[in-house]
Amino acid sequence: MKKLSLLDKFIAIVNSLLAILLFISFLSYYISPNNISILSFLSLSVPALIIINFLFVIYWILKLKRQFLISTIILAIGFQHIANFYSFEEKKVMLHTDLKIMSYNIRMFNIYNWIDEENIDEKIYNFITTKEPDILCLQEFNPTVKLGFKYPYSYIKTSTKNKLFGHAIFSKYKIINSGSLNFPTSSNNAIFADIIKDKDTIRVYNVHLESLSINPKEDYFTQENSEKLKIRVEKAFKKQAIQTNLIIEHQKNTNFKSIICGDFNNNAFSWVYHTLKKNKKDAFEIAGKGFGKTYNYTFPIRIDFILVDTKIEVNNFKTFNVNYSDHYPIMARLDFNLQTDLDH
Repeated sequence: MKKLSLLDKFIAIVNSLLAILLFISFLSYYISPNNISILSFLSLSVPALIIINFLFVIYWILKLKRQFLISTIILAIGFQHIANFYSFEEKKVMLHTDLKIMSYNIRMFNIYNWIDEENIDEKIYNFITTKEPDILCLQEFNPTVKLGFKYPYSYIKTSTKNKLFGHAIFSKYKIINSGSLNFPTSSNNAIFADIIKDKDTIRVYNVHLESLSINPKEDYFTQENSEKLKIRVEKAFKKQAIQTNLIIEHQKNTNFKSIICGDFNNNAFSWVYHTLKKNKKDAFEIAGKGFGKTYNYTFPIRIDFILVDTKIEVNNFKTFNVNYSDHYPIMARLDFNLQTDLDH
């Protein structure tokens, strides 16, 4: 650190420590929380660490110091993760034959008035009706709220403990098979439906993984609260790992091209995401734009996903900034007949 001021020497040390921390956190993408749970905690900090390290690069470049290499090298090593964080250009291919699939955690239509606003259920219904998805996957669905979704086919599964809480798949196309994975010791779940469109059949999974139960408004900065939070979140990470493995094993029982969508309650830097994405494409990465924020929080958090089979073409992806839940709805336009046509 020759020719650096005392302040810059201190900044370089901090920079080095945070660059190392970012590198270690990248490992959470590959290591199950059942093996090293601390890495799963670090995965939550990856978006913030990426931004901080970018700021360090800019700082050193403006000062014409070679210390810009500290963060640049680490960011280059984790380049694939940058694509998970931000997409620069939206793909806009709008075909009449596209299949539009929407995923939305609707938070039980706001029956407990989390949002201080009237007629949230009707606003959710009107929004979805306007966007006209061909397949609609809803998490935290409350079947007692009757809104009259005009879909000829559906599969709805509620929790055995709470009949107001469940998941639903609605489809304009025929459902020939459906079922529930029934996650053990959890009110969360994954359901699936085999859907025929034209000459093709696809399997759609609607997934809601274990919640980390982190409320940003709560005070976690006492020793007692921090310890309770750590224990609770660690348990949730390990449940997510079990649930993810169940989905992967269940998926092996079909030869259909598959789509996994829903609320993962984890980000794109996690082992959960990496595992579910195997042999799949992230529709946001292919066709979205910006941070793809799907959770209503000040920092851009993307925890809702549409992952599609590699043989399916992603033509467009949208995140809709509507405040009817603590999540934002996402929708992808897919052409899954393309590969079939090419094969013939």
